[in-house]
Amino acid sequence: MSEQGRWAGRNPAKDIIRHTIWRELETAGVNVGPAWSMIPNFSGADVAAWHLAQTDAWKSARTVKTNPDHAQTPIRIRALYEDKVVYTPVPYLTKDFPYLRLDPAKLTVAEISFELAATPQGFMTHGERLEFEEVEPLDFCVVGSVAVSRAGGRTGKGAGFADLETAIFRELGIVTATTPMATSIHSIQLVPDDAIVIESHDSPLDFVATERELITTGSIATRPMGVDWSKVRADQFETIPFLTNLRDRMLSRRASA
Repeated sequence: MSEQGRWAGRNPAKDIIRHTIWRELETAGVNVGPAWSMIPNFSGADVAAWHLAQTDAWKSARTVKTNPDHAQTPIRIRALYEDKVVYTPVPYLTKDFPYLRLDPAKLTVAEISFELAATPQGFMTHGERLEFEEVEPLDFCVVGSVAVSRAGGRTGKGAGFADLETAIFRELGIVTATTPMATSIHSIQLVPDDAIVIESHDSPLDFVATERELITTGSIATRPMGVDWSKVRADQFETIPFLTNLRDRMLSRRASA
């Protein structure tokens, strides 16, 4: 595998930590499937999901959002079995609709197994298609990560999808400043606090679940409450089919507020 991420070059400092983690995962042999340019799946992802599910915030949540990656499939399965409605974005946001909903009651009536529905292929087939504005208020949010600090700093794979989605949800009021933000990773993906580059659009994490432990970060860092459209990259408008239309709707909403 080439030691260049798919989105390399946008932030060299972040590239360095991503490449280090991807390499360390492969060296240790704990990645499940490809690691490079991915939110890596990892050995122990099911145990990390269990750790996350022990939090009071998870237990009280009725609606859960996760990233669409394989590493978080155990989280989606657990949520569905616990009768939570699961929302997940279209992988890489390449369709003309951004989001999908998995309702455990509807899946049960349709005789679709939760294990199938929770996979990336399964939710694309069996999930209900939604616009951002159709997502109901979220009680718990899970994002994918490549590198994470115990202080709640996070680096993703470099595409900028998670931060953009979170900013959109916050501006729409679907996610608030107090909505718990979490991730699940292998312990190899934990890095020193000063190894994470924090930018203005980055959202801090409240919980980090690994195969070894649950970390409550206690982060009080500022959370961006809306989209700075001037900082959305030109290639994102080119590759995300619905983004221009969504921007126009949201700017119109701001103007009329």
